[in-house]
Amino acid sequence: MLIFYTVFSGLLIVLSVLPFAQSQHWIFRVAEFVKLQLLVFQLPALALGFYLVTEDPWLWWLQGVQLALIVYHAYILIRYTKFWRREKYEKGEDASDSIKVISCNVLQFNTAYDRFIDLINKEKPNIFLTMESDAAWEKALRVLEKDYPNFEKVTLDNTYGMHFYTNLKINKCQVHYFVADDIPSIEAELETADGHRFIFFAVHPPPPSPTEEENSKERDGDLLSIAKRVRDYKMPVVVTGDFNNVAWAKSSLLFKKTSRLIDARIGRGVLSTFHANYWFFRVPLDLLFHSPTVFIDKLFIYPSVGSDHFPMGCTFFIDRYSEEQAEDIEHLEAGDMAEVNEMIAEGKEEESKNRIPEGK
Repeated sequence: MLIFYTVFSGLLIVLSVLPFAQSQHWIFRVAEFVKLQLLVFQLPALALGFYLVTEDPWLWWLQGVQLALIVYHAYILIRYTKFWRREKYEKGEDASDSIKVISCNVLQFNTAYDRFIDLINKEKPNIFLTMESDAAWEKALRVLEKDYPNFEKVTLDNTYGMHFYTNLKINKCQVHYFVADDIPSIEAELETADGHRFIFFAVHPPPPSPTEEENSKERDGDLLSIAKRVRDYKMPVVVTGDFNNVAWAKSSLLFKKTSRLIDARIGRGVLSTFHANYWFFRVPLDLLFHSPTVFIDKLFIYPSVGSDHFPMGCTFFIDRYSEEQAEDIEHLEAGDMAEVNEMIAEGKEEESKNRIPEGK
């Protein structure tokens, strides 16, 4: 039993400290995803250690490190609970009508098109976004164009296709390729029926993983390019999509500081979106960030539509600047912008060896 405890506790400690490394290799970055699962395992491991207590100093050292990491994980994760939530903002007279968004990584190889289409017909969002949508998905989604006549389609067969539909007015729309010519992002200036304008940014950078990209350079470079682009926008901004990152990861925090946006999950829950087929190892990869003049009413996860991601929904409205909400904005520290620029440059220089070639 003592051997099992030592190996088990040691593994949990190693996985907990790996993300502190500066390396962008997937081994270090993927370990950031499972912070919640680590905490769940660390609590019984700590209790087991006290049951096996001996006078050996190494055991107490192991227990001390484990306890410190439990406190650290809890400190990070408590922000994603209702204990951290502020009082609900009272909507002003000049606020916009409620706006509903649904975004979903539909999984390119998922052919259950009707399940997603039925969700859109039922929920009737003002905006919906699909990621990993290829030519087959584009064809299937055409049935929705009568209700969503404004759209931008980036049809790719490399698992990075992206389709954006809305029943709001599109004033301007453009597709960006910040780090690679096969990784798109969509930026649209939208206008509501009551005259409120805002920027909607759709993202889907590649993940660091043993089966995809060796490191997080492209992902981080793509996200930070968007962060730099929107940081000085005067118009309200919403950035959403499959970030292939968790909100508490270092690069996500750098994104938040650089963009001067607010993480919508703070005070609302972890709201894991991936993997839909493995309940215990689910992590929140689909994120949403917004400016201080965007007020989140609800943020929620929909049931499965056959993909490995659950769809994410959000309702929000636009109102006057709120000093209270602006307190959630975090700012770059000295030297951070130099790091941001370096990570963007590294992302542009990185060449993928694993991405599925378009058309294959």
